[in-house]
Amino acid sequence: MLVGVRLVRWRPRQEPVVVIVYMVGLYMTVVDSTIVFTALPSVARDFHESLAAAQWVTLSYLLSLAVFVPSSGWIGDRFGTRRTYLVALALFTGASALCGLAGSLTGLIIFRALQGVGGGLIVPVGQAMLFRTFPPERRARAAGLVALGISLGPATGPVLGGVLVTELSWRWCFYVNVPLGIVALAVGLLFLAEHREPAAGRLDVAGFLLAGAGLALFLYAISEAPVRGWGSPVIIATGAAGVAALAALAVTELRTRVPMLNLRLLRNRIFRSTSLVFLLSQCGYTGYLFIMPEFLQQARGASALSSGLTTLPGAIGLWTSSQVAARVYPRAGPRRMAVLGLAGVTVIFCLFGLTTGLATSAWLIRGLAFCSGSAIAWCIIAVQAASFSTISPADTGRASALFNTGAQAAGGIGVAVLVTVVSSSGHAGPGAALVPAFHHAFLAAAALVVASGLIALTIRDSDAAASRAADDRVTGHPREHHRSGWFGT
Repeated sequence: MLVGVRLVRWRPRQEPVVVIVYMVGLYMTVVDSTIVFTALPSVARDFHESLAAAQWVTLSYLLSLAVFVPSSGWIGDRFGTRRTYLVALALFTGASALCGLAGSLTGLIIFRALQGVGGGLIVPVGQAMLFRTFPPERRARAAGLVALGISLGPATGPVLGGVLVTELSWRWCFYVNVPLGIVALAVGLLFLAEHREPAAGRLDVAGFLLAGAGLALFLYAISEAPVRGWGSPVIIATGAAGVAALAALAVTELRTRVPMLNLRLLRNRIFRSTSLVFLLSQCGYTGYLFIMPEFLQQARGASALSSGLTTLPGAIGLWTSSQVAARVYPRAGPRRMAVLGLAGVTVIFCLFGLTTGLATSAWLIRGLAFCSGSAIAWCIIAVQAASFSTISPADTGRASALFNTGAQAAGGIGVAVLVTVVSSSGHAGPGAALVPAFHHAFLAAAALVVASGLIALTIRDSDAAASRAADDRVTGHPREHHRSGWFGT
């Protein structure tokens, strides 16, 4: 008698698998956005082009992101999050290798645009996978785990870029993505489970075109405005066209039965309030991450490597504080954590804007950077855990696309605002003459964070009750369901 044996493919628990593949993909995209700035002067020299022409290496990537981030939710729901994420990883990794092999500036720009297609899908689709895999009460812990990818990217990018450009070649700034991408792809192919939404619907063509064109035009305008001037006809025309397209997008999506960007999700109070907090804090903190290396290098004369090592403690603070914040979240709730974290960031930015100069100890700056990372971690964990508390699994992909579309715009706005503040402060020349201009920029970043903190005061902890439910693996005992006191509900 023959006995049939059915071979069952072994698959580990999805939580660690999703954390690994998402964290690696997240780190790759975040570090790529910073490491390229270090490589641009070398790229321009090698191809005998101007630095202005080489800026299209970053712009092409940014514009490609603008097209695919808004559509990421529908793509993941329609074709499956596993398939979409792995294709995005493969595109990003393959395009990184092609960027390193590019024989001309035009080829490099084209390959960067292809890389942006993958980057535009990795973050929102990965976030949707994370929040579908982890139940609401485990999401604070999940956000703490993946914070490593968020924190290390901006900190290690300039350091890694400086070492690679100095010791090897600018091409290695792209090659460095390849082994990381291969590892994440291998883990995903072997162990990642598929999720597909049966009611994804057909492609919302009008939404896709309006979102891609509107966001691309808007981001181009705010990215180029500090260079060309806000009064430039090109900036005014592209900015106005972008805003008009985004306004038309809002009208179209609210009238569409199954929209690509589901703006109706903003009726959800906790999702709306935490999204606004995240957008404004992203404006201020992303602008700070861009401005601080410029302050260290242009005003204080530090090298790219020294600058990177000075800002690195910020990443360490964010990572270590995230682990604590994730465990405190079930008891403290999102409002207390977001408000107090943003208050801490405001104090640090004000200290940068009022006290730092050429004579300031580098170790003091490192200490303040560590504190800023530690403080913003409390807001990030609170917002990440609470935002999707009442979003259904079916809507998670579209919610992630909406959340990340706003974040993409907010980061660009923050950088543009602070760069404009520096350039318009009326100070010329290197060294001490630039210090007041950077002081103004740090204070502007503090103002954006204050605005975020005021909105954080409107968060209702009761709306995020699902994300604060008892979880013995995190707290060791059931959570108290009713708390009172300052910022309490």
